[in-house]
Amino acid sequence: MNALSRSVHYSLFTALAAVMVATRFHHFGDALHLPDASMAVFFLGGLWLRKHLGFVAFLVLAVAIDWIAIQAQGKSFFQHYCVTPSYAFLLLAYAALWYGGRAYAQRLQATPRALLGALAVGLVAATVSFLISNGAFYWLGGRYEDPNLSQYLARVWQWGPLFVRTTLSYIAVALAAYALIARALPLRVAPRDAQA
Repeated sequence: MNALSRSVHYSLFTALAAVMVATRFHHFGDALHLPDASMAVFFLGGLWLRKHLGFVAFLVLAVAIDWIAIQAQGKSFFQHYCVTPSYAFLLLAYAALWYGGRAYAQRLQATPRALLGALAVGLVAATVSFLISNGAFYWLGGRYEDPNLSQYLARVWQWGPLFVRTTLSYIAVALAAYALIARALPLRVAPRDAQA
């Protein structure tokens, strides 16, 4: 896929940020019955936006949303159950998604084969991301007494398919929309490559 024009780039950035805000805040997500789309947003951001600065912006947005949501519950951010030393590993988990999407970006086209390829890369990236974040929380979070491999594998099997399936569902919807839009209107291409 060629680099996007500035207006398309900013429109996609804004849309992805809005999806993250709408689904990451628990009170919005619960009211709308939408699961958290953050993992898909990072993959799609890497696929379409590509810039390293975009990754940093979405990372800051994710942490800001968590901070605001936890503070709104009247709790201290660093005393929340989910915020442990493992929280820092979200950087690696989200990087697996962003840079997985970025690695595939040049091959993305509105063809069935290219779209299935993007979905396959999304599957791998979402799986790696889940293993990083879940593994860090389990092994480094200090929330489980006597952590062991069999208990960890049971938890991966319990939660992994749900997280990966949710991520792939969002990615599939976004890719289908991309295919429809790309066939209806050719995307305006920026005069220079915007991968830096």
